[in-house]
Amino acid sequence: MRVAVVGDVLLDVDVTGSADRLSPDAPVPVLDVDRRVVRAGGAGLAATFLARDGVAVDLVTALADDARADELRAALPASVHVVAGPSGAPTPVKTRVRTGDHAIARIDEGCAPPPPPRVTDAMVEAVLAADAILVSDYGRGVASDPRLRTALERRARTVPLVWDPHPRGAEPVPGTAVATPNVAEASRAAGVAGAGIAGAADAARRLLDSWRCSAVVVTLGSSGALLATADAARAPLVHPAPTIAVVDPCGAGDRFAATLARELAAGHDLAASLPAAIADAATFLAAGGVAALAEPEAPVELGGEAASALGVAHRVRGSGGTVVATGGCFDLLHAGHARTLSAARSLGDCLIVCLNSDESVRRLKGPERPLMPQEDRADLLLALECVDAVLVFDEDTPEEALRRLRPDIWVKGGDYSVHELPEARLLEQWGGRTVTVPFYPGRSTSTLVRKLALVG
Repeated sequence: MRVAVVGDVLLDVDVTGSADRLSPDAPVPVLDVDRRVVRAGGAGLAATFLARDGVAVDLVTALADDARADELRAALPASVHVVAGPSGAPTPVKTRVRTGDHAIARIDEGCAPPPPPRVTDAMVEAVLAADAILVSDYGRGVASDPRLRTALERRARTVPLVWDPHPRGAEPVPGTAVATPNVAEASRAAGVAGAGIAGAADAARRLLDSWRCSAVVVTLGSSGALLATADAARAPLVHPAPTIAVVDPCGAGDRFAATLARELAAGHDLAASLPAAIADAATFLAAGGVAALAEPEAPVELGGEAASALGVAHRVRGSGGTVVATGGCFDLLHAGHARTLSAARSLGDCLIVCLNSDESVRRLKGPERPLMPQEDRADLLLALECVDAVLVFDEDTPEEALRRLRPDIWVKGGDYSVHELPEARLLEQWGGRTVTVPFYPGRSTSTLVRKLALVG
C-alpha cells in the first residue's frame, strides 16, 4: 500500500529556552536558548505521520534549491520517498520561539506567495500510481496546478482521496472521498455565519454541493468532528473527542487527515475511520503535540478511544503538575465509585485510572465477571469529567502499570493502613505516596449484582 501525500512543504523550527529577564535595550524578554528543533511542516508533517505509522509514502511537492530545503529533507523520515519539482521560491520557514508551554513570538521567512511550481512527469506518475491520496494543501500552489488536478481527479475515481483544504488554497477536485476543513475553514468557504454544531452542519451541506465531494468532515476541536455525506436523507453524524488538556494544538489537523487516509487506504469505510482519526489526534495532542515528534517513538496506550495515559502523565509531570492514579475493576459504576474518583482527582492535576482487563477480572472475581467488557468500562470512566485517562492492565495487581506511570499519588478507597497496601512500598521508590479517601458503605458492585439478581 502506497499513499501519495500531495501538497506544500514548509520547514518548521522550534526555538525553546528560559526567559526570566528583560532586555536592557527594550521591554522585551531575553530568551536563553536551550534547544533548536527542526521538522518537516505542511505536507511534510502529514507524510511524517504516515511514515511513522508504517505506511509507504510518496511526498509529491515542490522544493527550493537551497540550504533550508536540504534541512527539510533531512528532517523527513528516511522511508519517505520525495517526488519534487522546483518551487521557484525560497523554502518557507516558520520559527516558533517558546519558553515552557508559552509562545513568545513566531518568525516567518520566505512565506510570501510563490510563483506556480513546475510539475514534473514523475510527480504526476506518483499520483496515478498511488493506492490512496492525501492532499495537504497549504495554499502555496501545488494543489492548484492544472496537471496535478487532472491526475488527482482521474485517480479519485478508483482510490480514496482525502483533501485537507486551506483558506488560500484550491478547492478539492470532484470525486474527493472526504474533505476535512476545520470549522472556521468550512464556514469561510461556505459563506456561513453560524457557529457550533448547527453552523458546521450547514457549512458541510453547502460544501458537499459546491465541492462535489462524497463526504465532508468538519473538525470541531475539543468537540470532535461532524460528518456529512452526499446522502441527503442521512443526518450529520457528530463523533465526540476525548477530554484532554491541550498545550499546543499545532499539527492536530494533519494527524487527523493522515489517519483518515491511512484507514481508508486499508479498506475501512469512513464511519469506521472517523473514530480512529479522532483518537489519533487526541493521543498526539495529549503526548505533547509536535514537540513530542523530536522524542524517540514509544508505544501508545489507549483506553477505548482515550488519549495515551502515559502521554497525559508525561505532560502533567513535565509542566510541574501532580499525577494522581487509582485503580480497580469498575464493573458497574455506582455512587461510591463516583465519589472516590472525584476525591482522587481533587488531589492533583490529572487522574489516571488503572483498569483491570477482562482476563484480570475473571481471575479475581470468577468466570461470570466482568459484567461489561473492558472497552465499555473504559468508555464509562472516560465519560466522567474527573477522569483524564484510562490504562488497562492484564496482571492481577496494578504494580506493573504503576511502574510505567510513576504517579505522584496512588489513591485507594477505604480504611487501609499503609502496611496493608503493597503499592505503598512501590510508590516510595520514586518518591510517590499512597493515600486513602473515604469509603461509602453499602455502595458496591457485588451489592448491585445481588439486587439485580433478585429483580430478575
